[in-house]
Amino acid sequence: MAKVDRLLNLVAALIDTSIPLTAEQIYKRVPGYPESDESFHRAFERDKEALRGVGIPIEMVDVHYLEQPRAAYTILRDRYELADPGLDSEELAALHLAATMVQAEGLDPDDLEEGLRKLGGLTAAAAETSPVGAVPMPPQLLQLFAATLEQRVASFSYSGQPRQVEPYRLEYERGHWYMSGRDLDREAQRSFRIDRMKGEVTTGPAGCFLKPESIEGVLLRKWEIGNGASTPARVLIDAALAPGVLAEDPELRVVETLADGAVILELEVRNIAGLCSFMMNFLDRAEILAPEEFRTAIVDWLNLLVVEAAEGRP
Repeated sequence: MAKVDRLLNLVAALIDTSIPLTAEQIYKRVPGYPESDESFHRAFERDKEALRGVGIPIEMVDVHYLEQPRAAYTILRDRYELADPGLDSEELAALHLAATMVQAEGLDPDDLEEGLRKLGGLTAAAAETSPVGAVPMPPQLLQLFAATLEQRVASFSYSGQPRQVEPYRLEYERGHWYMSGRDLDREAQRSFRIDRMKGEVTTGPAGCFLKPESIEGVLLRKWEIGNGASTPARVLIDAALAPGVLAEDPELRVVETLADGAVILELEVRNIAGLCSFMMNFLDRAEILAPEEFRTAIVDWLNLLVVEAAEGRP
């Protein structure tokens, strides 16, 4: 009998029993162990170490139902099994599809497979299927996932400032993970791109808040979409439009408010085309002030639009 079969039989025996089993009882119930007493104990010690090494919590306790107290072993279900998240058949099917088609980069495949099996969303056929795509898994994601499920306040550094947030929802948009929740310092719902969080995420006690019925979706700024280093740009928005722009996105950084009520914003730009598209929302009531190459870029972009319109191109 292969060792993996013996390990599976050992796990099954320790989970299914209503009372802890002594080593002698395990020897009788679990097939595959050597016949000699000494060889059995050596193999059993190696098996316990192997199972504990993959996170299976084998507990050793003293039992008193025998003539003399003896050491016995068990696996506590509440420590071994995941809590039932209440997934219905359609949600399990979606989980099965995701597990089959998408590779979670940054997670140990064995850990991920085991978790999915416990939830009921992975079958043997799915485990053997090659994924067709990959999703990045930033190191903070698992901690934030637990905080969202257990309603724990998450603390982290973002844009150089400490944040305390009640996490409401995690979303994957345009190649990146985002967390949406209530920023306790700003007393408003905000969205945060997880891979831009710096350092570790710490969480408070469970059950500290209730999720609202309405949760705002991720606000994607066109000029920030992309990877690599960003370039700061200064943009002038005139007084008539400034209040509406800031109301729609209160996180925009205002570096100066002019006497007439116009504002100068500083934007971190990774996507010049996205910045040009944003500026076109305001026509002549907004202006890129700096850097010069961005001013040139929007002029070139507008000239191209004029040429395409003149030629009748869509």
